[in-house]
Amino acid sequence: MLETISPPLDAIVAAQKSGRPVGIVSICSANPYVLRAAARLSKSTQTPLLVESTCNQVNQEGGYLGMTPAQFAVSLAELAGRHSLPPEQLILGGDHLGPYPWKDLPAAQAMDKGRRLVADCVLAGYAKIHLDASMGCADDPAGALPKELIAERAAELCQAAEQAAKGLPEGSLSPCYVIGTEVPPPGGALQDEVGLQVTAPADAEETLALTRQAFLRRGLGAAWERTVALVAQPGVEYGDSTVHAYMREEARPLSAMIERYEGLVYEAHSTDYQTPQALRELVEDHFAILKVGPALTFALREALFALSWMEAEWLEGVPGVDLARLPQALEEAMLAEPRHWRPYYHGDPRLLHFARKYSLSDRWRYYWSEPGVQAAVTRLLHNLEAHPVPDTLLSQFLPAQHAKLREGHLSRNPQDWVDDAIQRVLLDYYYACGWEGG
Repeated sequence: MLETISPPLDAIVAAQKSGRPVGIVSICSANPYVLRAAARLSKSTQTPLLVESTCNQVNQEGGYLGMTPAQFAVSLAELAGRHSLPPEQLILGGDHLGPYPWKDLPAAQAMDKGRRLVADCVLAGYAKIHLDASMGCADDPAGALPKELIAERAAELCQAAEQAAKGLPEGSLSPCYVIGTEVPPPGGALQDEVGLQVTAPADAEETLALTRQAFLRRGLGAAWERTVALVAQPGVEYGDSTVHAYMREEARPLSAMIERYEGLVYEAHSTDYQTPQALRELVEDHFAILKVGPALTFALREALFALSWMEAEWLEGVPGVDLARLPQALEEAMLAEPRHWRPYYHGDPRLLHFARKYSLSDRWRYYWSEPGVQAAVTRLLHNLEAHPVPDTLLSQFLPAQHAKLREGHLSRNPQDWVDDAIQRVLLDYYYACGWEGG
């Protein structure tokens, strides 16, 4: 088996260590509209497409997407094929892989399932593995786990991944690893972060030292050489209506620390809603892997709501037209099954109603698979394709897409307007990561 990793990730780390501030955006979304827009943009710009699934989304028991790692990998390969994206441009990653979905079980059982998840991801072709064993299980003492135990469990997960990698086809690339857990749990924080703190350099160095020692005790020296990133908190986060902007002066000591470690950069989670300049500064400060998810589905929701308002203005009362009424369908789905938003949203009924539609944490992303929501989106796009809206409505509700249409850079297909809204967010990340295609 080759002791090499995915060339784009390898090249990014090498560039950072040579003083060139380049990075890569990691798309943490399984939404089909987001992935379609991302694949089309990756194809047109000839840039890598890194897509990651969390342990809650995809696991051997199906996760909330109802997919195993192998099934998710097949779905992404089919997506790439539909958009003529070369296989080498697609990178599949796993986020927070470990015992988290089973943390209510005793640690031995939860870790057994975590090892299985990591192994399945490697066998499915996941090239980037974030090892996360930071959560306490049912029989662990209350409070935060000791750092030594977190490191030991991460090494245990890595050992399972390395064993699985021996079963990969001849010539396969070895998986690379990301360690560290100073981020919200899978799915996001339960409330706005208060007193958000940048990771202390001493804590980051302790994580590196303890994890390296745990790897070496298990004979995982080769795997440690393929550990490319440490997850750390640069001081970015978002809540329902607030964004903690990146303040590079506060992160400067942390940024300087990683320069002493050959072959390692930082991975930044929760970078959603940062400005293009802040994203660029993150990459310049060695946060070379920028993860984004809710900001993409938020942009999708904005575009689809805009289409819904166009539909109402243009087609209300037209004989034979059944309006989609997407916002109403979404609200009904969220009220029928509140478990995905109720722990995260707070306030009186008016504020909860507002958050379900407009919160930056974007819990509505969990309702895409609901039949009523899917049917409403399909009907909405069909209605606007069958009854094209006047340019004045497009200008009113999607002015950026209207401008591109007038310039000849966008078609009159509403699906393309949705793609463009998502891609505008991704282009901020492309700029930050050093893409110079304009």
